[in-house]
Amino acid sequence: MTEANNWNQGVIEEFRANEGRVGGPFAGAPMILVHHVGRTSGKEYVSPLVYLPGEDGAIYIFASKGGAPDHPDWYRNLITAEATTVEVGKDTFQAAVTEVTGAERDRIYAEQVKRMPGFGEYAQKTEGIRTIPVLHLARQ
Repeated sequence: MTEANNWNQGVIEEFRANEGRVGGPFAGAPMILVHHVGRTSGKEYVSPLVYLPGEDGAIYIFASKGGAPDHPDWYRNLITAEATTVEVGKDTFQAAVTEVTGAERDRIYAEQVKRMPGFGEYAQKTEGIRTIPVLHLARQ
């Protein structure tokens, strides 16, 4: 298991033990666990992510990958599947996945940067390489 997978597994365990709350660099941040299946491997994965709560229960997630030049695998998996299982706090539910684009994407991303400035740094790292995708998760 890679170091990143070990770290993620620790976050997942802490999330589940504390009704969706974690410490460390994510202390106080809204966290979500997103389930997805590998496009080619068929393997099931769970990714802990920071999210932005929206109106009417909307959830927005950001494929920042810490400002890496490529999209995270979970993003590609979710776009392909168009649906996911989500854990928020003690609640688990199915959600439809859609990508937010254009001015709406920019507005939502700017709100996330306002709440968590590190996302602005991720965008700076990817400038001219890729635009960080924003996904909308809608409870089904």
